Amino acid sequence: MAEESRYPGAYPRLVTKIIASYVSHHNLGPEQIPELINMVHRTMDNLGKAVEPAAALLPAVPIRRSVQKDAVTCLDCGWRGKMLRRHLSTRHGFSGEEYLRRWKLPSDHPLTAPNYSEQRSALAKELGLGRGRTPRASARMAPGGTQPARRGRPRGRPRASDR
Repeated sequence: MAEESRYPGAYPRLVTKIIASYVSHHNLGPEQIPELINMVHRTMDNLGKAVEPAAALLPAVPIRRSVQKDAVTCLDCGWRGKMLRRHLSTRHGFSGEEYLRRWKLPSDHPLTAPNYSEQRSALAKELGLGRGRTPRASARMAPGGTQPARRGRPRGRPRASDR
C-alpha cells in the first residue's frame, strides 16, 4: 500500500498496461507472471535513479601483445588463433567493429594474424582473384576484334531484328 500512496492512480495502471501488453504478445506460463510483475515494478522504481558506472575493462593480455605474427589474442578471454572474427561472434556475440569499439582500438587494428593474411593474399593472387575481367574478355573477342564471340544458344528474349 505504501507504493500506491507514492504513485496515486497512474503507477498501477501503467504497470497493468505494460504487463497486459507483454502477455498478449508472448507465451507465458502462470508461474512466470508473478516474476514478470515484480520485474516491471522494480524497473519502474529504478527509473530516474542514477546508474552505477560500468566496471573498467581489464584485457586478458596487454593490447600490444594481442597481435603477433602467427596469432591474435582475444582481449576478453585470452583465446589465441589466426582469426578473431568467428571467435568473437560465437563465443562473445560481438562483431569485429563492436569488439574494436569495446576496447577503444583503432579501426585498422588487425583481427587476423599478419602471417595468415599474407598467406591468404598470396593464394588469392595465385588464383587470379581481384584482377577484374579484362584478360578473359580479350580472349573471347571475335577475330574481327569488335564483338565478343557467342557460344551456344543466345540467352534471353530474341531481338526484333533477329526474328
